[in-house]
Amino acid sequence: MKTVLITGANGQLGNEMRIVAKCSNDRYIFTDVNEAEGVETTFLDITDLEAVRRIVSEYKVDVIVNCAAYTNVDAAESNEALAEKLNATAPENLAFAMKETNGLLIQISTDYVFGKEPYNIPCKEDQKGTPTGVYGMTKLHGEQRIAATGCNHIIIRTAWLYSEFGKNFCKTMMNLTATKPQLKVVFDQVGTPTYALDLAQAIATVIEKFDGSQNGIYHYSNEGVCSWFDFTKMIAEYNGTTDCDVQPCHSNEFPSPVTRPSYSVLDKTKIKEVFGVNVPYWTDSLKKCISNLKKQ
Repeated sequence: MKTVLITGANGQLGNEMRIVAKCSNDRYIFTDVNEAEGVETTFLDITDLEAVRRIVSEYKVDVIVNCAAYTNVDAAESNEALAEKLNATAPENLAFAMKETNGLLIQISTDYVFGKEPYNIPCKEDQKGTPTGVYGMTKLHGEQRIAATGCNHIIIRTAWLYSEFGKNFCKTMMNLTATKPQLKVVFDQVGTPTYALDLAQAIATVIEKFDGSQNGIYHYSNEGVCSWFDFTKMIAEYNGTTDCDVQPCHSNEFPSPVTRPSYSVLDKTKIKEVFGVNVPYWTDSLKKCISNLKKQ
């Protein structure tokens, strides 16, 4: 039995890890800097290296899954120091703690490490990172600083995360297609949505099968390809809110401080081959999530 510590446990992925943990033989400790009603949370500030060391020692932690991050892409442009602290320095702290105890750090990274160079084939793990904004740059720094510690590490880049928890694109569009007669959604940014529960289950598989020889970067999103426009159309269909007239538009109709990746489909071959991870098709997972949300 392993002891697994989850950071950012009250966010989207952290909450899905709580669900996955119920079916695990491992011991899970859920940490965050914020409390959430109805769930047990241990306070941990991962920007404090000594605090991380103390909790790793106290609970004899074997694996850390870092679900914590500064994820506000637009706000990061004017909060670079804070984004660097949370997305690069904090993961490095976790890496130091795992290096000292010969544990494993699983870091969640992002498709935003790509974007500057034009390409139209799925991104592989060894593709050079060319972030277009502070968020992607600081997440890339986090990857680099983890690797530099020499700790056992699995970095999983993911994209377009949604779930039943917190604020996300799926829940926003369920509401908007139910309340607005018409919506414009960009069609010139292409990627793959990721149901956070699927990612959590993939992480559980990695924890189970890690043997010390598989260190490195992996990609995980659901299978398939779509634009944000396509994503919204399927949300409306599964939500039963198709009376809303959803129209495609260009990204420049929604000005942003950050140029988002126009194509960020992730190649999942490596994680499937190395860990035997099953990757569901994006529409199948979307249907499950919306069904769960409609039951709430």
